[in-house]
Amino acid sequence: MSKTYSSAEHAYREVKERILSGALPGGELISEGEIAAALGTSRTPVREAFLRLETEGWMRLYPKRGALVVPIPPDEAAHVAHARHVVETAAVRTLAATGPGTVAASLRASLDRQRALAAGRDLDAFAVEDTDFHRTYVAAAGNPLLTDFYDSLRERQRRMNSIALRRGPLDIDRIVDQHARLAELVVGGDVDGFATALVDHLAGVHQLELRGL
Repeated sequence: MSKTYSSAEHAYREVKERILSGALPGGELISEGEIAAALGTSRTPVREAFLRLETEGWMRLYPKRGALVVPIPPDEAAHVAHARHVVETAAVRTLAATGPGTVAASLRASLDRQRALAAGRDLDAFAVEDTDFHRTYVAAAGNPLLTDFYDSLRERQRRMNSIALRRGPLDIDRIVDQHARLAELVVGGDVDGFATALVDHLAGVHQLELRGL
């Protein structure tokens, strides 16, 4: 791997991480020079990173002005929530039929990590763990097509989680309690109870009115 490619990859990962974590909020205009100075690199790898992020839809470039961090579209949060509800409920329905297997232990471990992160108010790490928690039972259902689709939503989920946690006021401990309830319903095979609890959870965290679920 060349030094130029390595620098460009580093710049790409750093800037994308800042977008997903909410450190670079939607609507903010940034320059190559700002990021290059922050990363201690030249503008060339930053320019390459910006072009890649524009291709992925995270940025919009304006010559001689800078790069705009693309805000989350108004309806995207609701669309992602609806898609998640469909996939997660389908996964829990499968687990109810086949048995939870080892997912109970995995969910308990995730809840332990969430409680530790909540106690330390590590919002960025909590947002990642939140996303991983939900993916745990989706993957456990054993449908690779649904898991791949769910993974395609992962970065959008994480950005939504980060924004929700930073928006404030938001009771992180309550989110953990809701996750504990969801885990209980997953392990118990209560599909209808899970579907209802998931709507309440998503609507509350992301301040959405979810109709038709």
